[in-house]
Amino acid sequence: MNTSKKKLPLEKLLAFGALIILCVFFTFTGRGFASWPTVLNILASSYFIGFLAIGVTFVIITGGIDLSIGTVMMCSAVIGGFLYQNGAGLPLWLCLIIIVIIGTLFGLLNGMMVTKLGLPPFISTLGIMMVSAGLGSIVTNVQAQRFPSPIGGGWFGSTFLRVGNFPTGAIWLVLFFIVAIIVLNKTKLGRYIFAIGSNEEAVRLSGVNTSNWKCIAYVISGLCAGIGAIFHAAAFTTITPGTGQGVELQAIAAVVIGGTSLSGGVGSLTGTLIGVFIMSVLRIGLTQMGLPAPIQVFFTGIVVIGAVLLDIQRTKRANQVKKKRNAA
Repeated sequence: MNTSKKKLPLEKLLAFGALIILCVFFTFTGRGFASWPTVLNILASSYFIGFLAIGVTFVIITGGIDLSIGTVMMCSAVIGGFLYQNGAGLPLWLCLIIIVIIGTLFGLLNGMMVTKLGLPPFISTLGIMMVSAGLGSIVTNVQAQRFPSPIGGGWFGSTFLRVGNFPTGAIWLVLFFIVAIIVLNKTKLGRYIFAIGSNEEAVRLSGVNTSNWKCIAYVISGLCAGIGAIFHAAAFTTITPGTGQGVELQAIAAVVIGGTSLSGGVGSLTGTLIGVFIMSVLRIGLTQMGLPAPIQVFFTGIVVIGAVLLDIQRTKRANQVKKKRNAA
């Protein structure tokens, strides 16, 4: 674990360098990339992905995975929108709280299935991905739901997206990021999450209830999906049921690009945030280059594959170092 911590600053530095290179590249190749509207677009597309990525970082550090965060986010948002439009006069603020609760409950369900029922995280969260996608469609009768537009000057858009040209959503993301860093690096929960990812059996034999701590990681992931749903609704206003598949891959790719290992035990929220902006810059930059959507998906897939390959190489190097130390 000490070796991993020494490597993390280098991984973050490389990720930050990649972000700068992408920005410079798109400045010369994209139409109007170096402009304030482009910055706003990048931030607007980063808010909800950022929350998803922060949450799933906790899960991945434990050695798990959460494939349901994209559809859980959309399901939470669409049910919240349904309650807002058809909920017998429920105020918007109450619907937003319900959105977060729905996401958290899905996270709890994931955690219980992984820790109490013993399901593999991939299978459990894949099942919840389909359940949440179907649930949103059932509740809304496959009807799109709408939230207040930020253009009208209402409190919803100004609170969670922007006031004029000022990105208020970025402030929320930074504040939540700071809280998450404190939780991950300065609390017992964070220490146990890293320890479980490094060697769960050793932690269990030391008398720690690893199931409970691992379950909390999935609850945090679900909570972040619910919060991300609010920011997605503020940015796009119209939510379509049954969508969200593929969004989780962007968040997971951002986490891996930032230096968090898919094998667990190593992670950095700072790197995750850098990875989020790399994914957003790539998406906006390719659009401004005039490339059609299929080509954008193609290049995004290449980035995801590259990130996973880098993680595999990091894991191999770490294992080699451990073997050398054990041999000595």
